[in-house]
Amino acid sequence: MEREISAGIIVFRKEKNKIKFLLLEKPSGLFEFPKGLIEKNEDPKNTALREAKEESGIKKIKIIDGFKETTKYVYNFRGKKIFKIVIFYLGETKEKQIKVSFEHLDGNWYEFEKAEKLLKFKNYKELLKKAKKFIEKNL
Repeated sequence: MEREISAGIIVFRKEKNKIKFLLLEKPSGLFEFPKGLIEKNEDPKNTALREAKEESGIKKIKIIDGFKETTKYVYNFRGKKIFKIVIFYLGETKEKQIKVSFEHLDGNWYEFEKAEKLLKFKNYKELLKKAKKFIEKNL
């Protein structure tokens, strides 16, 4: 089985004492966090920031120290099973404007409850819960 290692970032911003999370909608209708393959000799944090910028147009994101989560799953691509590992970081921005890349249909900011409903996969729901808990406890 082939293996891929990616890095992603759960981006949030504060708006009127509320926390909003960035979700991007894929052409399949699934929602996700910005993420992508780690390029050769690239630091995973830099990958996460690069992917967020490429996929959402957000340029200024501060990675929050102390949050790093890994998720693993298997998916099918052109008849092959791929074992994927994704390292996720937590990042804060003040930017509101989103300009999605060709990879996504749309992107938007959602409060926790709505974001949790939009995410279909259990591992992404868990990441969102961990991010919310971390933010409430530490920020």
